[in-house]
Amino acid sequence: MTLAPTAPAADRTTRAGPRISALVVARNEEARLPACLASLAEADEIVVVLDRSTDDSAGIARARGARVLEGGWELEGDRRNAGIAACAGDWILEVDADEQVPPELWAEIRRVVAGSAHAFHRIRIDNYVGDRLILHGWGGSFGTTLKPILFRQGAKRWRGQRVHPGLDWTGTEGERITAHGIRHALDRDISDMLRRLDRYSSARAADLLAEGRIGTLPGNLRRCVSRILRCYVGRKGYREGGWGLLIALCAGLFPLFAHLKARLEPERHRPAPRP
Repeated sequence: MTLAPTAPAADRTTRAGPRISALVVARNEEARLPACLASLAEADEIVVVLDRSTDDSAGIARARGARVLEGGWELEGDRRNAGIAACAGDWILEVDADEQVPPELWAEIRRVVAGSAHAFHRIRIDNYVGDRLILHGWGGSFGTTLKPILFRQGAKRWRGQRVHPGLDWTGTEGERITAHGIRHALDRDISDMLRRLDRYSSARAADLLAEGRIGTLPGNLRRCVSRILRCYVGRKGYREGGWGLLIALCAGLFPLFAHLKARLEPERHRPAPRP
């Protein structure tokens, strides 16, 4: 892997208070990266981790004055930890290439880190499917409306998994930032959402096989039903009409599909031994 030095950014000035590094982890995101990086201009530093990218993402990031870390990581947790280690700020704001941070949210972030005695803070996420903002029903590892993405250096470590890796924290959680949210272009349309379900469940199947715990069909059927009910009823997906039902179905089918892929097609999803 290679880490490019920081390039000068004309629109970034020295600010009082704790330094904030904005971290973006991406792969072949040249279409979405410009808008994401433009929304991070308020950061004291931008670090972009590119995992096996073959498009112009690196050039786009460097033109924005970002430090670029290029390499290849099998596990999502490993690539995100590499990005965290490359950040030099007192605080890190970790976003994805399909997310944008509006100016009013930056003001809240600066206010919070200036007086925080805690290790991390959750920030509201506004999820869009195409141009439609969907507020309710997200959950079950298929979407969230609140993420712990603002944290002190050294407070957060991702576990070694391929999809939705677990987190280990050092320190306490502070106030939640909910007055304004990050704009998350989660899916382009229904077909894009279903392709995401396929990708996620395949990656999860590989994790299950690597961990040697694929579970049972009855157990995963129960998880499927409970997740559907939790998203559609408990998290008020019904308020979104058919969209809420679709999200609930995807959230429920995610663990069931992962189990079935691991059980029925292990040769397709079993990961190669790590060196």
